[in-house]
Amino acid sequence: MGEQREDLQRIVSTLANKKDEIVNFIDILKQTIRNVQVNSSNVFRELDKEFDALHSVLDEMKESMANTIQQERTEKIQALNNQLGQCSSALESSEELLECATTILNIKNPTEFSKAARQIKDRITACPAFRICLKPTISDNMSHLMVDFTLERHVLQALKFLPVPKVPEINTAACLVADNCVTVAWKMPEEDSRVDHFVLEYKKTDYDGLARVKDEQPWEVIDYVKDYVYTLSGLKFDKKYMTVRVQACNKALAGDYSDPVTLETKAFVFGLDDTSSHLNLKVEENYVEWDPTGGKGQEKAKGKENKGRSGASPKRTSASRSAAKGCRDRFTGESYTVLGDTAIESGEHYWEATAQKDCKSYSVGVTYRNLGKFDQLGKTNSSWCIHINNWLQSTLSAKHNNKSKTLDLPITDRIGVYCNFDGGQLMFYNANSMELLYAFKTKFTQPLLPGFMVWCGGLSVSTCLQVPSVVKAFQKSVNGLNSSTCSLYSVPVMPIESSHC
Repeated sequence: MGEQREDLQRIVSTLANKKDEIVNFIDILKQTIRNVQVNSSNVFRELDKEFDALHSVLDEMKESMANTIQQERTEKIQALNNQLGQCSSALESSEELLECATTILNIKNPTEFSKAARQIKDRITACPAFRICLKPTISDNMSHLMVDFTLERHVLQALKFLPVPKVPEINTAACLVADNCVTVAWKMPEEDSRVDHFVLEYKKTDYDGLARVKDEQPWEVIDYVKDYVYTLSGLKFDKKYMTVRVQACNKALAGDYSDPVTLETKAFVFGLDDTSSHLNLKVEENYVEWDPTGGKGQEKAKGKENKGRSGASPKRTSASRSAAKGCRDRFTGESYTVLGDTAIESGEHYWEATAQKDCKSYSVGVTYRNLGKFDQLGKTNSSWCIHINNWLQSTLSAKHNNKSKTLDLPITDRIGVYCNFDGGQLMFYNANSMELLYAFKTKFTQPLLPGFMVWCGGLSVSTCLQVPSVVKAFQKSVNGLNSSTCSLYSVPVMPIESSHC
């Protein structure tokens, strides 16, 4: 019966998963239908817009040509009217002279006839009718009436929709995830000179599977990408994966999106455990600040969420602390310490801490969970740290097992921590220059928690960071160094002490 129950439970679980997949697919289909309706309406509008533009061009051409013809007609008619006026004037003059000549021909007296004939002869010789051109100066042909749209008509009749660009293919082999940047590369299945640009979309997720329509973050859009590769930089890797997709666009429309590709974005994500922090520390999200009021400022309840750092943190009761992760007492005495809320049990991790300008003393490191409430980082055999003291004089030192090594290096306000749990490597970097400050080589036997100590000032902790490429490259060279368990050394200097944890 037990086996049957287990088999039935597996079948029910499988059916439930399949049901969720079907529900998700139905949501996708409904969303696709809505998208088709919206996109078809957009296409209709674009079609009307293009043909209206074509009609506008033809109307402008027609108006320009009509104006030219009208101007030519006016000029020709004016010239012909001028010639007609000249001919009419010559005709009137000729008729007058003919009538006068006819009268003179009827004179009988020879003396009078001779005198009149001489007068009319001079007038007839100067008559405009003998000088006027009896040919039209302007042709009646319209020289600009030469429109032939035969070729254009054939072109318009062969007009088709601009083809939709093919779907790009994301080149996963060329995609790169490093240094909190994601480089996405893609290619077209065939060359298309009409592609104008690409649209890259991405969103963070905690699972490597099919996209969900509901309960999903919206796509972040990078538009007008001209190249076939794009690098997303300055990212916060607070999710395990990033899903990307690309679409190609020409001057008129966009093609379908490529198949989504999910890229793994490993990063160490943790917060500060304010339930166990010293009462003289005010902890808000990833910021810790020394509070000289002795925790009195934390007795006030917080107002609305997401206020600035000026808001006071609430004082947790013993019941709330016991329910919190870690279930430990607060640090007290001179141990102005706060720990991370997520333990490191394997793998490689990296985070950074940035000190405020007025910070007098602070430590950045790691510790086992058994750090006592009066203990300070680096003063036990289960904690390691870099300590910076800006009180009276500035010093930089590495601490472990209540032993300290002063480092003759420039003081930095930004420290990077690299922890290779399985390899037993703990390295501290100047996060501004990525210069190695100090390295511990040991064998970690218990889970590690990030630890921070601050006095007279504040620290900002940066999480969701990947192991930088420069750190990965450098730590490989350190792997060849041999040292005893739980030794303290400065790379490449040999271990200065060996002790067993």
